Amino acid sequence: MRQVVETLRPVCGFEPTIEVLGISVAALMHADWVRRKLDLRGGQYDLILLPGWTQGDIVGLADEYATAVRLGPKDVRDLPDFFGAASRPPVDLSRHDIEIVAEINHAPRLSLPELISLAARYRDDGADVIDLGCIPGETWRGVGAATAAALVAEGHRISIDSFDRAEVEAAVAAGAELVLSCNRSNRDWAAHLPAELVAIPDDPADLDTLDDTIAHLRGAGSKFRIDPILEPVGYGFAASIERYRTVRSQYPELPVLMGIGNVTELAQVDSAGLNFCLAAMCQEWGIESVLTTEVAPWCRSAIREFDLARRLVRHALEHRALVKGPELSMLMLRDRRVSEPSAATLTHLATGITDPNIRIFLSEGQLHLINRDGHWASPDPYEVFDKFLATAPRVDATHAFYLGYELAKATTAMTLGKQYTQDAALDWGPLTRPEVSALHRRREQRSAAE
Repeated sequence: MRQVVETLRPVCGFEPTIEVLGISVAALMHADWVRRKLDLRGGQYDLILLPGWTQGDIVGLADEYATAVRLGPKDVRDLPDFFGAASRPPVDLSRHDIEIVAEINHAPRLSLPELISLAARYRDDGADVIDLGCIPGETWRGVGAATAAALVAEGHRISIDSFDRAEVEAAVAAGAELVLSCNRSNRDWAAHLPAELVAIPDDPADLDTLDDTIAHLRGAGSKFRIDPILEPVGYGFAASIERYRTVRSQYPELPVLMGIGNVTELAQVDSAGLNFCLAAMCQEWGIESVLTTEVAPWCRSAIREFDLARRLVRHALEHRALVKGPELSMLMLRDRRVSEPSAATLTHLATGITDPNIRIFLSEGQLHLINRDGHWASPDPYEVFDKFLATAPRVDATHAFYLGYELAKATTAMTLGKQYTQDAALDWGPLTRPEVSALHRRREQRSAAE
């Protein structure tokens, strides 16, 4: 703590005082306990900064000391970032320009409750329009009922993805506002629908066929957007990207849709980075909407990913800012920064510990367990646990489960090069599941029982 704070003093321009309280595990700190232990008589302070683990009524603590009280980071090594972020205005990611049309694939195969549940999840993840993906060669007799009763009644905006006239007309009559798609094969009847159409080329490699359909729909007075078709990698991906630039410059007045699922779904690649790059292209070229889905296992969070990506790229272009920093991150598999204590630091730490609580660290490719009884290290979680059991007192089932759970997290972090902090969830970006530490969970259980 003193080493880190000394590096901050000349940068941040404050005069710090470090108060050492009588507790060996910061995660056990509680505002009520701090109130009893922290004596600030004789000092005037602008801010009391507590470890990020501290629980309880921080507002009441501020009233007690008549001084601002804030929670700092959970790791002392994050203090430089904390004070740097505190000096910057908050990043506004509330705005975006790109509409997300989220397809429910093979919708006719799903029951109404399944459709409602999936549509609600997609909307919660950021979808603006729910697309009902139909099955070529089959006519979905229940599409009208599904559109009206199950989806429009739930407040969803609906599109229908079909070339079947009966399906499309039934869905539009029930409230669908967008039809995917329209070309020479169906434009004669589709042009008269009271819905917006998505015009596509008959052959993706021949934009003249798209021009022909655009002229036809304009002549009929139809409302439409255009999609020159994004091809999968291996089937003309780069050429299809060029087509989007071409139609954007050729038809600057028309809205454009990009079917990004052809790239995210049809390549076994983690989808977050792909979604960001595709969002950046759409933002820079003025492509107003995308069609995506979550069929493949590696795309299970594609809607949520693109929702964040469209906000980040809007911010980046609006402010001419790099997409970097704790508030501007889509990192999931890797972490923005990884900080580990050195083996020498852990050896020194072990000499001063006088309680039985186990500390778990990653350092130099090894897992470390430390308490007053010893310091055990190994790259193998089973081996380090066996070393611990060989010299430590008997471990009950609850403690063994806790150690196994934490060692599993630490091993995952070591494998992927992520930051591991004991009693904290690994950082998976927008996919992170909040985790209540075992210490706080049991404290809450005891309080409830009392």
